Amino acid sequence: MVTKLIASLIQKGAITIFVAASHLVFSQSKDSIWEKTILPIQIYKKDFKEILPAQILSGEQLERLNSQSVADALRYFSGVQIKDYGGMGGLKTVNIRSMGSQHVGVFYDGIQLGNAQNGVVDLGKFSLDDIESISLYNGQKSEIFQPAKDFGSSGSIYLQPKIPVFKGNQKTNVTFRLKLGSISLFNPSFRLEQKISDRVSASFSSEFVQSKGLYKYKYEKKNADGSVANDTIARRYDSYIRAKRFETGFNGTLNDGSWSVRGYGYISDRGIPTAIVNNDFGPKGQQMLDENYFIQANFRKKLFPKFETQVKAKFAYDYSRFLDTVNVSTTALRIDNTYTQREFYLSSSNIYSITKDWDVSAGFDFQYNNLDASLRDFSFPTRYTSLLAFATTYQWRRFKFLGSVLGTFVHENVEKNAKSPDKTEWTPSAFLSYQPFDSKDFTVRAFYKRIFRMPTFNDLYYTMIGNVMLKPEFTRQYDVGFTYQKLYDHEFFKGIYVKADGYYNEVENKIIAVPTTNLFRWMMTNLGEVRILGADVNIQAEFDINKVKLKPLLSYTYQRAGDYTDKKEDYYGDQISYVPWHALTFTMMADYKDWSFNYSFMYTGERYDAQLNNIRANYLQPWYTHDLSVQKKFNWHSHQVKAGFEVNNVLNQYYDVVRNYPMPGRNFKLIVSFTL
Repeated sequence: MVTKLIASLIQKGAITIFVAASHLVFSQSKDSIWEKTILPIQIYKKDFKEILPAQILSGEQLERLNSQSVADALRYFSGVQIKDYGGMGGLKTVNIRSMGSQHVGVFYDGIQLGNAQNGVVDLGKFSLDDIESISLYNGQKSEIFQPAKDFGSSGSIYLQPKIPVFKGNQKTNVTFRLKLGSISLFNPSFRLEQKISDRVSASFSSEFVQSKGLYKYKYEKKNADGSVANDTIARRYDSYIRAKRFETGFNGTLNDGSWSVRGYGYISDRGIPTAIVNNDFGPKGQQMLDENYFIQANFRKKLFPKFETQVKAKFAYDYSRFLDTVNVSTTALRIDNTYTQREFYLSSSNIYSITKDWDVSAGFDFQYNNLDASLRDFSFPTRYTSLLAFATTYQWRRFKFLGSVLGTFVHENVEKNAKSPDKTEWTPSAFLSYQPFDSKDFTVRAFYKRIFRMPTFNDLYYTMIGNVMLKPEFTRQYDVGFTYQKLYDHEFFKGIYVKADGYYNEVENKIIAVPTTNLFRWMMTNLGEVRILGADVNIQAEFDINKVKLKPLLSYTYQRAGDYTDKKEDYYGDQISYVPWHALTFTMMADYKDWSFNYSFMYTGERYDAQLNNIRANYLQPWYTHDLSVQKKFNWHSHQVKAGFEVNNVLNQYYDVVRNYPMPGRNFKLIVSFTL
């Protein structure tokens, strides 16, 4: 009853939110994109010693990257692979440095988004309209004043919602935005910000997304020798979406502290696009109904000059219903399955400054998860997870060091069948940076991290598929890199930023989740040992030529990710599925007066599909896309109007990110926003 009441209140917009304004304070001045992107250290006011630089997209840059969702924007980061099953309604997940989606921690306003059922966060559910910045950290964020859970991922993505800013005596901000697209896209959104007092402000936003999801694609069927057996143009079905998102909140500050509460709701009805096999191009009628709600709170306070504490809490309720009842043959079973997840999370973290160069921290988190399902002979699992983290950071001259150790304690109960054994693991990490010269332009760094993750509820308890004795995954990460950043007082050339990393990862008992005939059914495969050797390079610059500001951005990734489980197998050392050897993105942004232009090129190299062997039949061709956009700002009666036009996949390339899940060809989008 309590969960239903909370869900109902959020859906009706009755829960008010408070968002912390002092923990991560964004610069709201009209800084250039260079200042927000090229010098990521300057984005926030931070009390800790930055060791690992993040990849960051923020502000207007997010609006210019031809991106509909968070998943689309993450494509521009190096070391990231996106699994996109096509269309507006398709599942979109992210993988960092080939270690698996379950090793990626996704944090929304400082608290992790969870999915104990399959460990995957569908980033297609999160719009960019209310996001101020997206940050990606390899290893972990180099901050020790954070919850224990923030130490528990191989890589982390932080989504920071917008914080209200008011100019002068203005007390109200209202923004209307409308997006119309060529795939029958209709996407209006609304955001209201209200200043209540000098220390409290409120915000409310809502969004509606609708698309029929119908688009043309090219289908090829090849023979074993690689020759084309069939080549045709078909229409993609089952990718429709109707979704509503709403979010409401307050921001509050205290003397030497802040507090926040945030509520979120997402309701969707989506078609599930299935794999195109055996020349079957028609609709399948698979459908997913989702209801996702959460409410979370944060309190932060400096109690003494050298001691600060923060408390975070969250309750989440997730309901999913999968239907396959429309076009089912007489020999197939009709499917109507429901899944309900509940999560409660509580965190306490503290930091103490021994000296101005030496800080220590301790944090304790507790998390409760349970899963109900309408499956036959289901186990109905409940998981209790406790995490204990100790960390320290120290600076000596040009050296900076961060060390941490995380204790993870997992206990599970089930109503039926056997349960997974309890787990107790301690996992360390160490980060080091050094500035070899008096100038702070050049920094070298390195880190080591070992982390572990439990198998998900689906891995362990899914009826007829789960295995309670499934081994957990352990990863070891080794990274060495450097950063060079320099601003110039030159007539044309204003600055450059270069970030390069070489890394080696080992994954023991790697678990691969592979979709079968539909996206909600997974077949679990344990590969044993995977070794990943890779390199990431990011180059950014800024030019000013005759009042035209040019900002090129280049990201490149090389990865060799092989399965080294058994030397007797013929696939020993072969590249694991869907990991390209080479991936590259290039973006050129140009600004002239009130006009903005953007060009993006994205390339994903050759790779192999979900089969184990790297043979010709499993080979996937490289794919690439070109995207263009233009925006114009207007002033109408002291109100700002923005109009933008986007062309995605300009050359109408037909490609699959995942085999047999065709992506859209050339498509268009018109965006108009009006700010009161």
